Amino acid sequence: MSKFKVMVTDYEYETLEYEEKVLEEIDAQFLKAQARTEEEVIEAAPEDIEGLLVQYAQIGEKVFKALPDLKVVARYGIGVDTVDLKAATEYGVKVVNVAEYCQDEVSDQALALLLACARKTVLLNNDVKAGNWDFNVGKPIYRLRGRSLGIVGFGKIPHKLAEKTAAFGLELLVYDPFVDEGVEEEYGVELVELDELMEKADFISVHAPLNEKTRHMISTKEFKLMKESAFIVNTARGAVIDEAALIEALENEELAGAGLDVTEQEPIEKDNPLLEMDNVIINPHVGWYSEDALVELKTRAAEGVADVLVDNKPKYLVNQDVLDK
Repeated sequence: MSKFKVMVTDYEYETLEYEEKVLEEIDAQFLKAQARTEEEVIEAAPEDIEGLLVQYAQIGEKVFKALPDLKVVARYGIGVDTVDLKAATEYGVKVVNVAEYCQDEVSDQALALLLACARKTVLLNNDVKAGNWDFNVGKPIYRLRGRSLGIVGFGKIPHKLAEKTAAFGLELLVYDPFVDEGVEEEYGVELVELDELMEKADFISVHAPLNEKTRHMISTKEFKLMKESAFIVNTARGAVIDEAALIEALENEELAGAGLDVTEQEPIEKDNPLLEMDNVIINPHVGWYSEDALVELKTRAAEGVADVLVDNKPKYLVNQDVLDK
C-alpha cells in the first residue's frame, strides 16, 4: 500500500511521466482526473487525498472542507490566482508554485511582442500574404534606440527583459512599489509612479501578478495618459489590464496597438473586438512554453508536493502564513 495519495486535478499535457517519476520516489499513489470546477474536483478526489497538482482547476474553501486530509496544492506555473490562498491557510494547506521557471521564455515573448509591434511585423506579413507588396502599410515605424520602455512590475522575468532590451538602446522606466533596493543601479532603470510611466513610455510591458490590488490596474485613466504612438504588451495575466477599457482606448486611437499573450477570458471569445484589430497581436498564452521549460515545470511542481508530504520545506511556498498553523 502506498504511503501517500496524490491527484492531478486537470492537465493538457501529453505525458505525466515526470510527475510520476518524482512521486514514485516517495511511494505515492498518483491519480489522474480532468476536473476544473470545485464540484468536479471534490467528486473526482478520494476523501483521503493528501496532495493536488493543479493546472486550471479552481481550488477554494469547498475543496478544503471536503478533503480533510489535504496537505498541499501545487500549481503548474507561477500565478496562483485559481487557488484561494486565504482559505488554504485557514485549513492548514500549503500552496506551492514553480516560481523560477520560464523566466527566459516569458521575457523572450515580451521582447518578441514588443519588436513585432514596433516593426509592424505581423501586419506587414499578413498584407504580403494577401497579395500586396507595400511598406507604406506599416507606417509609421520609429527607431527603437532613444525611446523608452515602461515595465510594470519588476520581478525576475522583467529583470531579464531589462537585460535583453539594453542592447536596443531603450530608456527603462519601472513601476513597482515593492522593488528591491539597488535595482536602479544594477539594471540601469529609473523608478517612477505608474501615471508617469504610462505618460512617458513609448512601449509598456506588463509583468505584475494578478491579485485583488492589481486586477484592472491599467484601465481607462491609464490609457488616456498613454502616447497615441505607444504600444502595450502583456505577458502576465489578462485581467491586470481592463480589457473593455483597452478595446475602447484602441477604438479611440488613444494608443498605437497592443501585443497580448494573455487575455481576460482564455480562450478568447470568438466575438471579441480585439480579434478584428490589425494593430493587436494575440498569442494563446504561450509565453511560458519551451520544451525545456515544460520539463522543468512538471518536475518542480511534483517536487513541491513531495517535499510537503515527506515534511521537507518546499522551495516555493506561496502562503507563508500557513507555517503558523
